[in-house]
Amino acid sequence: MPKITRDQVRVPADVMPDMRDTYVENYMKATRGTGRLMLFACDQKVEHLNKDFYGEGIDIADAEPEHLFKIGDEGVCGVLAGQRGLVAQYANDYPEINYLIKMNSKTNLVGVKQDDPYSPQLTDLDAVLAMRDAGVNIVGLGYTIYLGSEYEATMMSEAGELIAQAHANGLLVVLWIYPRGKAVTAEKDPDLIAGAAGVALCLGADFVKVNPPKPEDGRTPAEALKVAAMAAGRTGLVCAGGSTVDAETFLTQLHDQIHVGGACGNATGRNIHQRSLDEAVRLTKAISAITLADYSVADALAVFNGEKDFSLEMI
Repeated sequence: MPKITRDQVRVPADVMPDMRDTYVENYMKATRGTGRLMLFACDQKVEHLNKDFYGEGIDIADAEPEHLFKIGDEGVCGVLAGQRGLVAQYANDYPEINYLIKMNSKTNLVGVKQDDPYSPQLTDLDAVLAMRDAGVNIVGLGYTIYLGSEYEATMMSEAGELIAQAHANGLLVVLWIYPRGKAVTAEKDPDLIAGAAGVALCLGADFVKVNPPKPEDGRTPAEALKVAAMAAGRTGLVCAGGSTVDAETFLTQLHDQIHVGGACGNATGRNIHQRSLDEAVRLTKAISAITLADYSVADALAVFNGEKDFSLEMI
């Protein structure tokens, strides 16, 4: 079981001395004292509009945004990631959740054929710090960069400055980095995914969320991911969960990403929130059992099926 102590947390040099304890506290909260991240991604209401929350194959509970917070409250996860306004509307009713504020977002209405992607920052850090000072349990920030977009320089500049400011205030930062734009012919090319991981390290991110690579040389995706995990260095690499699949397939992929690919956790949205509350909560526990406690796929599946228990106290 990958438990760590406070003195084992590597604190970046851009964290100010008077904020080191705050950073360590936030790191321990976000990783549940393991050094691994279970990120519940709830930012898709902007990214994918409503099609991820209502329609065929999606439980009707997902049509109500509070469903996300009920899952985060009753389930087991490290952080719930969402835009500042979304968190502001519900955080007072769910004060125990660890929140990560997604600082930029864009819809999917403008396609790459029309214009290269650019995700603008939606709010400044002061507004987030004001929420934290008011008592909202904010432990970190998130930011998306589209490598290969003609606007990548702007996004990298915004992200670099944001990371410096966030660290100075004791907050963690997770970068979402996806190669995307007219210059990118294969978004999930293993070399590009590894390159994205290296960019996150150079910008100073604590974790980077990438898409699982799609190798064409006979390697499995988890084997190809190992190169990206190495490129990330001290920036923990986590994989996006993608579209909803059956629980056993998802848990097997996650187990391989961590134990073969060297990932430091997961970042999962649709695979969790598109289910009923009961099923979604059980899946967060199964995912966390693998991510935070090194359960086997069989044992994690037993957690999902309600045959085995898992809670934060068991980590």
